[in-house]
Amino acid sequence: MELRQLRCFVAVAEELHFGRAAERLLLGQPAVSQQVRRLERELKVELFDRSPRYVRLTPAGERFLPAARDVLAAEDAARALAADLAAPAVLRLGTITGLGERLDLILDTYQRRAPGVRVELHSAPVRERLARLADGRLDAAFVRGAIPGSSADLRFLPVWQDELVLALPARHALADQAEVDLAELAALPLRLTERRNHPALVDLVMGACAQAGFQPVPGPTHSTLQDTLAAIGAGIPMWTVVYAANARMVNTHRVAFRPCRTPLALPTSIAVRRLAPLPGLLLEACRQTAPTWDDQDS
Repeated sequence: MELRQLRCFVAVAEELHFGRAAERLLLGQPAVSQQVRRLERELKVELFDRSPRYVRLTPAGERFLPAARDVLAAEDAARALAADLAAPAVLRLGTITGLGERLDLILDTYQRRAPGVRVELHSAPVRERLARLADGRLDAAFVRGAIPGSSADLRFLPVWQDELVLALPARHALADQAEVDLAELAALPLRLTERRNHPALVDLVMGACAQAGFQPVPGPTHSTLQDTLAAIGAGIPMWTVVYAANARMVNTHRVAFRPCRTPLALPTSIAVRRLAPLPGLLLEACRQTAPTWDDQDS
């Protein structure tokens, strides 16, 4: 059994037409028919019911199709991994805050699967991160939310949704609730980064507040997450949003982290140069299951 036979079989099974399958594979129709016939002889079964008017899968063909697709998918994954392993021994990766356990999963995967690759982590604001990627100073970069005006030379590969939780003083009455409705925070000042630093995050929070029927009371200027949480922990009546991955790593009894009754999340992607090979191993590592906020007590 050869991969080209499986490719021809899958193409005909999806097109249900030998001519269209040949066009899709950039082959002549006789060549496609020949490869399918060879596969049928090897399997000792008819995969297609052929007539002058139609082509359709036999019951055996229907059962064989998922297995054939799995083999071709495994080939694609192997090629992507080979491209990763053949890449330079350094992966220059633009990072974002709040990766938490996901970053550990990524680094562990590279240490296990590609021990010869050193992962260099580079932190920078999103615009600078993408500029470094576009001019070759980075190999890939994490990005949250949509980036208007991004370079046409880049493509964005979705990997996960980043959950956000609410942070408020542990002594506040709302901290006694299992989850908090945004509207209940209308009277509390919101301490949030400036929009130019993280437009996707600010737009998400402000839009959610607007949907909840209020415009947040602006709090003190946000500096670092550590300073913001310290101020909230001191009991000052204010609130902010924190990536759930960050919240799980914070050890303080002064700040309460609560999920929002209307979930807040930002899509996270890996940005790469459009003409660069797909970073298969990085994508595989990113798409592993990471803990969610609901898992924190499990």
